[in-house]
Amino acid sequence: MLGLGAAGVVAGPALQRVLESGLGAVADKDPTGLSGLLPNGGGFRYYSVASSVPRKSATDYRLTIDGLVDRPAAYTLDRLRALPQTRLVRDVQCVTGWRVPETPFEGVRLSTLLDAAGVGPGAKAVRFTCFDGTYSESLTLDQARRPDVLVALRMQDKPVAHSHGGPVRLYVAPMYFYKSAKWLSGITVTDSVKPGYWEELGYDVDAWVGRSNGRDDAPTG
Repeated sequence: MLGLGAAGVVAGPALQRVLESGLGAVADKDPTGLSGLLPNGGGFRYYSVASSVPRKSATDYRLTIDGLVDRPAAYTLDRLRALPQTRLVRDVQCVTGWRVPETPFEGVRLSTLLDAAGVGPGAKAVRFTCFDGTYSESLTLDQARRPDVLVALRMQDKPVAHSHGGPVRLYVAPMYFYKSAKWLSGITVTDSVKPGYWEELGYDVDAWVGRSNGRDDAPTG
């Protein structure tokens, strides 16, 4: 029994990585979303609204910042990594009900990138686009400047995996997880909030955990 237990401790992390990789690969090519019903060892569900998502590496990844800004920019992954990083540990709450407690995220505060770009007059919101070619999200400018909104490069103390929206995703700590757009590729400063993918289908635009979408979940931040 002790030998089996020790083997489980040693093999557990490797088996979880295999499970995560396998479920991520299935979800990546599953337009039905049914694979999203399967949790991995960390409690997350995999879900993509696109039939497939290309993979991006440090050599070909770019994050563009444009719209109502003075200094449009394109960030490589290395350039994002070189900026000051913020680490947050909060619960992740999905609007469908599942919750993953005390999940570490680390990355660049979105406000840092907005300040570097120089937000212009008339700006009121920020729109996010993704390299899956389908997903989008928005925040008001005040929401985007919160210190608990990150352009995340790390999740669970390791680089954000492709199946979790890597190499770079948005993380909006106090809102339901659909606001934390995966596979982030574009940040556009706009003059109004444009509803995102799920909001066009009826989800709340302001998605505060426990205060939106008819739910009463405990706040995450």
